[in-house]
Amino acid sequence: MVFVMKVLRISCFGLLLACSVVPRVAAADLITFWDSRQKGGNSFNEAPPDEAYFRALARTGATWVRLTFSKWKGEGRDFLIGNADRYEALQPKDLAKLRKVLDAAAAAGLKVVVVPLTLPGARWVQQNGGKFDDRLWSDPAFADQAGRFWADLARALRDHPAIAAYNLLNEPAPERKAGLAENAAMGDVEAWQAKQAGGTRDLTELYERIIAAIRAVDPVTPVMVDSGYYASPRALAAWPKRLSDERVLYAFHMYEPYAATSAPNMKRTDPLRYPGVTTDYAGGRLAWNRAAVAAHIGMAFDWAKTQGVAPNRVVAAEFGCMRLWADCGTYLTDVMDAVDARGGHWAFYAFREDVWDGMDYELPAGLTPGRFYWRAEQGRGEKLPRNGDLMELLKRRMQH
Repeated sequence: MVFVMKVLRISCFGLLLACSVVPRVAAADLITFWDSRQKGGNSFNEAPPDEAYFRALARTGATWVRLTFSKWKGEGRDFLIGNADRYEALQPKDLAKLRKVLDAAAAAGLKVVVVPLTLPGARWVQQNGGKFDDRLWSDPAFADQAGRFWADLARALRDHPAIAAYNLLNEPAPERKAGLAENAAMGDVEAWQAKQAGGTRDLTELYERIIAAIRAVDPVTPVMVDSGYYASPRALAAWPKRLSDERVLYAFHMYEPYAATSAPNMKRTDPLRYPGVTTDYAGGRLAWNRAAVAAHIGMAFDWAKTQGVAPNRVVAAEFGCMRLWADCGTYLTDVMDAVDARGGHWAFYAFREDVWDGMDYELPAGLTPGRFYWRAEQGRGEKLPRNGDLMELLKRRMQH
């Protein structure tokens, strides 16, 4: 049954590509942007950012922004897609809104990597009643829809001066419902990946198919791909080979040790500290310190080296910690040091998120979450103090 479904979906997808005519495009060869070290931030706001927002980010020294549009209010249930239950076409008003935001970023001198939180059959959990949407990883029809969506979006954005890459999906997790523990031993991760080869949960095959659809309309814009299990370096290290396209950036996210860097830690009477916190890791236990952070991040770069992928094609596309955590500055420094030492790019999470203060590093430690939300509800977010020490730390790293 698996083999029959695979043949059918490949045949249908091949027909789609065969009927596509590759047009002459004017898009620049943007892979050269990534030849030198790029540092930036993430934009995950509910309201579309304006030019003032992007200019403020550019003043920090950022050269690029990883921008999601999936939280914006759109014409249908799911912004731009319309409805993730069945993709038919880009929503015109949503596309116009996205292009306006890209215009604002370009005016501020920033390059943009666009990234959806939702694809057909994989609606973002926070817009899906808190339930993980596994359809993309279990029904081959949604892979075809995802390819059509990205072909349509690439056709619409391929000549926009702000675009630096298409990031195909934020934090995919085909492993989630398929019997693999997130902190399983590396041998188990590799065995699971090998078992999924060619199936609906094979993330590398999905990426190959989506990239083929993109290349039918846009042969040059770089593609960024998050690794599996929420963009884990360990999941990337289990991929048997690099993707076939030469204009690919391989992305991972860094919040480990998550038990210490995330919001639940701040609710503990005695929050976990870094360095020193011990957590489940790779089938055992690991005490986290600077060396452990570097080793975890290093798995992505080590894999790239074995595959002949240059370090400047590897991206720490998200990293962060709760701004009020006592050890956040030390942690951020160790992460940036590890990525910089290996020659990769990075983008901190996040810049001026409009509905959550947890990782807004511009906010000073003296500003409580309650004051943040009160000002936001009053429409006075622009009056928030923005002299936080953590952003000064990030600025120094981005400006040098």
